[in-house]
Amino acid sequence: MLLKEYRICMPLTVEEYRIGQLYMISKHSHEQSDRGEGVEVVQNEPFEDPTHGQGQFTEKRVYLNSKLPSWARAVVPKIFYVTEKAWNYYPYTITEYTCSFLPKFSIHIETKYEDNKGSNDDIFSDSENKDQEREVCYVDIAYDEIPERYYKESEDLRYFKSEKTSRGILQEGWRDTQEPIMCSYKLVTVKFEVWGLQTRVEQFVHKVVRDVLLLGHRQAFAWVDEWIDMTMDEVREYERTIQEATNEKIGIFPPSISISEMPLSSCALSGPASAPTTPLCTDAPEFLSIPKDRTRKKSAPETLTLPDPAQNQSGVPQGSVLVPLPNQNHSPWPSSNSDQAELGGE
Repeated sequence: MLLKEYRICMPLTVEEYRIGQLYMISKHSHEQSDRGEGVEVVQNEPFEDPTHGQGQFTEKRVYLNSKLPSWARAVVPKIFYVTEKAWNYYPYTITEYTCSFLPKFSIHIETKYEDNKGSNDDIFSDSENKDQEREVCYVDIAYDEIPERYYKESEDLRYFKSEKTSRGILQEGWRDTQEPIMCSYKLVTVKFEVWGLQTRVEQFVHKVVRDVLLLGHRQAFAWVDEWIDMTMDEVREYERTIQEATNEKIGIFPPSISISEMPLSSCALSGPASAPTTPLCTDAPEFLSIPKDRTRKKSAPETLTLPDPAQNQSGVPQGSVLVPLPNQNHSPWPSSNSDQAELGGE
């Protein structure tokens, strides 16, 4: 298990980010989705918890085979997704990522939002992992390096200034002088309990998580002029429309996505727990396929003749059935298909 705490500051208030977060997650998911890969929204429903009160439950499937490193693609099915379950009791959220193909793998993210510059060292004092040793990582949305494939000049906060809020440009050391300012505190636990791979996988996953958090929070502020005037009802309608468009974009017939006012019972959706079922590819893994050029040993004739008392003149028993044996070059596995096509609540 590898535990890290991320602190990401933004030039917003916690109340403002309640709208911005929903807008950013929907738009970001749509942008990062493509035919066959991306984020499919399975469920998005009001949810009531006896401890945390009214909230929203979402379940998504993140298809990302081509985004995995080569060593990981070699051991996972070509039809591969991670299930995300999130319980949003803003300003407190819980997010879990699981995959039934990798039962010893999970990501657990506990998030709290406060109007400060990331100075609260006791914010997770009531967490189950409060006594666990962890590294605290500050993420600077303006000056931390972002992967080149995600860079957009319009989202470079070193040069961006909001027309509607007049916030920005973010100068070096902006967190010490910016008003308003808020911080997303994220306690991230990554588990991959497989001997020989644990350290490598957990470190890789934390790198991916950090990149996704950096990109998502950059975009939340870079898009501020698009959402700052929205009401909660308006952003929920935007969320529903974009979710359906995203499902269609990745080639999946969208389920009925309900964002009704009727909250689900807490017993209908228990808290963070079970892993979903992940369909595996029906093709045999390449390392199990028998090579087509493999010579088969001939230990029997090519046909079997079933005896019959009546004989015809040719010497072949009348009524006999000739049963061809499988071709010697035929593989017992169906031929495998070639490659099938190509981020966190934030």
